[in-house]
Amino acid sequence: MTLGGPEGMSETAKKDGWRRYFTVRRALANTALVVYCLVLFLIFDFAWSSLTMGEEKERSARIANPAYDHGFAPNFDGHDVWGEVRYRLITNSLGFKDSSARNVPMKASTRRILVIGDSFAEGIGMTYEDSFAGLLDQAGQQRRDKIEFLNAGVASYSPSIYYKKIKYLLDSGLQFGEVVLFSDPSDVTDEANSYFCIDDDPKYRQYCTNAEGSRQAVAADPKKPNFLIDRFVITNRIRIAIKRWTQSLSGNRKIALSTDYARIGWTNPRAEPGNSYRPLGIDGGIARSVQNMRALSDLLAERKIPLTIVVYPWAQQIAQGDRNSRQVSLWREFCEGRCKAFIDLFPVFFAQADADKNWYERLYIVGDDHFSAAGNRLVFEEVAKRLFSKP
Repeated sequence: MTLGGPEGMSETAKKDGWRRYFTVRRALANTALVVYCLVLFLIFDFAWSSLTMGEEKERSARIANPAYDHGFAPNFDGHDVWGEVRYRLITNSLGFKDSSARNVPMKASTRRILVIGDSFAEGIGMTYEDSFAGLLDQAGQQRRDKIEFLNAGVASYSPSIYYKKIKYLLDSGLQFGEVVLFSDPSDVTDEANSYFCIDDDPKYRQYCTNAEGSRQAVAADPKKPNFLIDRFVITNRIRIAIKRWTQSLSGNRKIALSTDYARIGWTNPRAEPGNSYRPLGIDGGIARSVQNMRALSDLLAERKIPLTIVVYPWAQQIAQGDRNSRQVSLWREFCEGRCKAFIDLFPVFFAQADADKNWYERLYIVGDDHFSAAGNRLVFEEVAKRLFSKP
């Protein structure tokens, strides 16, 4: 029988002791190596992110405008933030989202189509090249008979702004031969509760308050400083990818699909819209939407500029089975005798949903209402069939 202590240990016990020692040492070395690599990665990420930030912290892409409430600053080349995502944002000389900070001549040398809408048309959260407006422009430039697409869309636009901005552009001398307007389901909500200070109609102008005017610049710029997003861009992207993957596995799509449905509750009689439509109410929001769209269509008709209206569903509408949406019937009826074309994207999106149970994760940004890159491409493909088939 052996005694305790190194002198009294058996050869087997000694070997086990050394094996445990080297195992612990190897684990500590591996852990130290992982920590070392992680620290180097974070240092590199911080340095790269700080360099790409440049002077952006001193300048915002989103600005207020007295004529049409808000828009983009011209010739901006930097980054913007949507939710947890920091992405490249470039505007041209007109203050339109573009692939480069180029000078856009007021007079068109080829066929030119103006695209307008809200955040969906802007392509918020992604680069211009991945947005449907960017894809349309790329395809238009590759044609023998080139077509230039200008994207005047910006987040939170609605009929009041569509009319005022297009009028402003025409009065400024910008030439374009057609307007393609992407009507969002939330437009009626915005018309019911916002943008009274730019409305020419006294019955709506009376709701203009100093509070609304003072919020203009703030509302135009949703970006807020965030140390992780601004200084650890790569780390944040990895975090978001992991988060969205776990969301898709854990069934969080149900939460995402119920988010903010009140903003488009007017489209479905079964929904509970709550207080989202004050002060005009749903009927008042619809009436003001139609009035401003009539003003726009009359303005374009005077200039002999054809109007096309496109409607598309939010993910919540697909989840709720709102196939015969009030959104569709409202603008289809409006377009009779007023529009060159009416493009209804509800059927193609519902067809995708019927064919693929993971339609939300594929066509929409997980945890958000907006289109993913694949959703933007679907919109592009369907709209291009109509726009490119005729001169």
